[in-house]
Amino acid sequence: MTDALTEGELRFLQQTFELAREGDTAELTARLDAGVPVNLTNSGGDTLLILAAYHAHAGTVRALLERGADHGRVNDKGQTALGAAVFRRAADIVTALLDAGADPELGRQSGVAVAQVFDLPEMAELLRTHRP
Repeated sequence: MTDALTEGELRFLQQTFELAREGDTAELTARLDAGVPVNLTNSGGDTLLILAAYHAHAGTVRALLERGADHGRVNDKGQTALGAAVFRRAADIVTALLDAGADPELGRQSGVAVAQVFDLPEMAELLRTHRP
């Protein structure tokens, strides 16, 4: 017995990550509702939530959070979904993640660190003052 995935299975999983990048919420949630793990992680440690946040797809981020996506996952580069949303200046996504309990200081490239390094005072203020 082997644990290796078939070429078709690998393609399916790669397409699932693409759905998060593209913000195809309907197709992505259909896959999740059919059993694809909401915290599926690629070889770089990126989750579907990190990818959706980085590409600024608020609806996809909300759908992932509603299905239990772990906002506390840190990828191999020390990035979180919250840090990605701060970098993209996506206030709606930052707010959704904070409302879900995301930690602004989690990860080497935390939301707070990203706001400081990239001189994003409006994001720093949101992180500092937002209360769920």
